[in-house]
Amino acid sequence: MAEITIDEIKLKQLLKSAIVELLQERKEIVYDLLAEILEDIALEKAIQEGENTEPVSREAIFNLLGRKE
Repeated sequence: MAEITIDEIKLKQLLKSAIVELLQERKEIVYDLLAEILEDIALEKAIQEGENTEPVSREAIFNLLGRKE
């Protein structure tokens, strides 16, 4: 099997081209990926904030939401 060699500059150009093509042709995939990343970051932040607060009863939460258990 023959070896394929490619210089670093050409490889960077090919990668950039592939990324640009992905962004142009598959916007929904990129959007979904970014949305999931942002959700994960927000969830992590909420968990960290929750670890530094006092516990709240289930009843208190439902009262704030205006519903009864």
